[in-house]
This record gives sequence, C-alpha cells and structure tokens, in this order.
Amino acid sequence: MASQRANRGYVVGSPEDEIKILEDMSPTSKVQHHNKQILTEMRTQNFDVIRFATYRTACKLRFIQKKTSLSVVDIWNIIEAFRENGLNTLEPESELNSSRVESVLNSIYVHLNKRLPLSQQVDSHQCVQMLLNWLVGAFDSVGRGKIKVFSLKVALSHMCAGKLVDKLRYVFTQISDSSGCLIRSRFIDYLKDLLALPTAVFEGPSFGYNDTACRSCFDNRTQINVNDFLNALMADPGPQCLMWLPILNKMAHVENVFHPVQCEGCHRESFMGFRYKCQRCYNYQLCQDCFWRGRTSGNHGNDHEMKEYTTYKSPAKQIGHALKKSLKCVPKSNAHVPQFPNTPEKKLDLSYIIPPTPVPVRNGYHESSIVTSQSPDVLSIDSGNSPQSPSKLTESLNSMCIDDEHRLIARYAARLAADTKDAVSTIMMLTFISLTKFGSRDSNSTFNQDFIRHL
Repeated sequence: MASQRANRGYVVGSPEDEIKILEDMSPTSKVQHHNKQILTEMRTQNFDVIRFATYRTACKLRFIQKKTSLSVVDIWNIIEAFRENGLNTLEPESELNSSRVESVLNSIYVHLNKRLPLSQQVDSHQCVQMLLNWLVGAFDSVGRGKIKVFSLKVALSHMCAGKLVDKLRYVFTQISDSSGCLIRSRFIDYLKDLLALPTAVFEGPSFGYNDTACRSCFDNRTQINVNDFLNALMADPGPQCLMWLPILNKMAHVENVFHPVQCEGCHRESFMGFRYKCQRCYNYQLCQDCFWRGRTSGNHGNDHEMKEYTTYKSPAKQIGHALKKSLKCVPKSNAHVPQFPNTPEKKLDLSYIIPPTPVPVRNGYHESSIVTSQSPDVLSIDSGNSPQSPSKLTESLNSMCIDDEHRLIARYAARLAADTKDAVSTIMMLTFISLTKFGSRDSNSTFNQDFIRHL
C-alpha cells in the first residue's frame, strides 16, 4: 500500500524519509522550514487517498491557493502588480532574486488589504513568506534563490482567482509574436513552468512534463492563434497533462454550492461542493468526499457510472425543465469558448483625449483659456505689448463668459420658439433663469436686449 501511494508522487512513509525529500526540494534552511510547514499542513488534509489524480492535484493546489490567500486575488490585480513592479519591461528569461520576488508579492497583498474590509484582512507577511518559499521550492531546484520572470508570471497567473479564459488570454500574450501567432519554444517553456505546479505538490509522476506534452496539445499546424490556443486548452476533455487545470478553476465556484440531499456514503443530510449521482442505482447520490475516496453502501459499486453535478435543482424544477426540453422550449446552452480577434488589437491613442501633462498656469490663469480666447487684452499677457492690470483682465474674462452664455441661451430659445404653443412659457422660463443667474440690473438689461434681438 505504501508503495502504491509513493507512485502517486505524494510523500508517504516515515517522518525521516519525508524530511529527506523536503530537504532535497528546498536547499536553503529558511525555504526548507516554510516549505515543509505548508506541505505538512497539506498532508494532514488526507488528499492522498483521493483515487483520481486530476481531483487530487486540484485539491492540493486549491489548498495552496487558500492558504496563501491567492484565492481572493483576481487575475487583473496580478497583472497590475506585474506592471507596477516593472516585470512587463523585463525579458522572460531574466532572473529575479528572492528579495525582488518578495517585493512583488508584498505589493499584491498590500493592495489586497486595501480592498478588503478590516474584518477580512490577511496576514500579508505570513502569506508572502509561505508563497515565496513555495515558489522558490517549485522553480529553484538548484538552490540559487532566483526565479525567472516568466516562471513567476505563469505561477501567479494560474494560482490566483479569475476566469480560466482570462488567465489563458494573458498567457498567450506572453508566448506569441507581434502577429498573434504562437511561438512553439515559448509554449514549451510555458508547459514546463505550468506543470511544475503539480510537481511542487508531489504530483510529478502523474502530471510532470515530458516530451509528449506539447504534441498532445497541438497538431503539426504551423500557425496557432489565440482562438486555437483557447480551444485546445479549454476543450472537454482537454490535453491529458492539463486535465487538472479546469477542475482547479471549477472548485472555486463549486465549493460553496449547497445540496439539500442525503449522501448515501456518509449519510449526511446535506453537503457542499460536487454532487455525484449513480446512473444505475435509483436515486443514489454521493458527496465529493465519499466519491473521491471510494466510500459506498448497499449494492452500489465503484465501477458504476456516475454523473457529476455542480448545481442543485429541486424535483419540481427538474420536472419543469424536462417538460420544456421535451417541447423544445429550452434554449441550447452556449458552451463554446468565446472568439477573439486573431491578430492583436491595436493600442488606443489617447493623446487627443487625455492631455499627457497638466496645463501650465501663468499669473494665476490657465494657458489654454488665454491662447484660445482670441482677445487682444488677453493675448497681451504673453506678448507684453499692452500690459493689463489683473482687475481689467478679470473684467474682460467675466464679460466674455457672460456674452457666451447669453448667445447660447438666446440660440436655444430661438430653437424652442419655433413651436408657437410653447413660445410664451419658454420666454418666461428663460427670463426667470436670467433673473436668478445674473445679479445686477445692468446684466439683466444687457441680456434682455440681446435676447429680444435674437428672437
């Protein structure tokens, strides 16, 4: 039995053997201590008894996600952290030392605590140390204390929260050329780094990298665009080496689903997570713990075909759905992968929308308003031919603003006056606005004259 468990790649055996394996994975004493701590806690969850390698691997990586609080960090926050720390300007093969990686991780958790309420704050220091040493143990087998930029991007982008399609789209931008075609050598590097994650939780024998991994994802096509990439990696079933990946992302959505039915294995009246229903035994249902670990009862056997459910529908809803389906009133579910442009989208030029620098201010007045005013008094500020006092300049600017407002109101009133029925009410409304908006009698008389002239 011990040999069978060892073949699964998980640490099973005497404590001395476990410590020896952990020492081999983590050369430095600090990394060894923290890495051993998180892996020992993972071992106490009894994931090794799960029969299926895909679910076993996904459960272990999900444990790492939640233990390091990456389960509450979105993929877009991870990308923003990469940009904030300048990783988008570095070459993929560039190496980061432990202090630089720690700085990147620290910025992720600092911004996370800013978004979370006080009651849900995470221990950023503990999360940074655990995640840092787990990453070093996964990608630094030599023990130099350095991680490649590309390896860090692959690990964090897949271990964080978010939709799988968003994660894969980001990864494709890192492994494609300027024309939007996949670079084979970069894809091989991606697979090596991605499959290092199962190896870091002792699932290397099941999902470690080998030469056939790349060929199992794509055929001999010369050009692979983003849609081909998404269709291949998100297919059901997908490549054999990546079958754990969609399950890992699905667990985040299913682990809080409530099923108010009794499990026939452990006899719980209700349970959370995945639900499995036998296709041979009548109304025989199991929770995920019993199905994954092979616990059965009665005449049910582990060789029976089971159907997986990620949601729960009451019997009444099931009958209604069956009737709609028989009457062909149920729309077909769109389970296809969304399509994206084959070529990279061009970046928007916002130079004409958002000014790159603040507008300069001279003598207390904005330069843009000075240049565009077309007034000799105002232009004299820059020319110096006719210097004006601040009081005169203020009066000039105010009079220009009032004249512009008068013209706009008069033009709007003339347009409304085309309808004779509303002409009187329009004049009364605009007169009231003028009386409330402009204070002095001189301003009111000027407005009325201009208003009547335009009418």
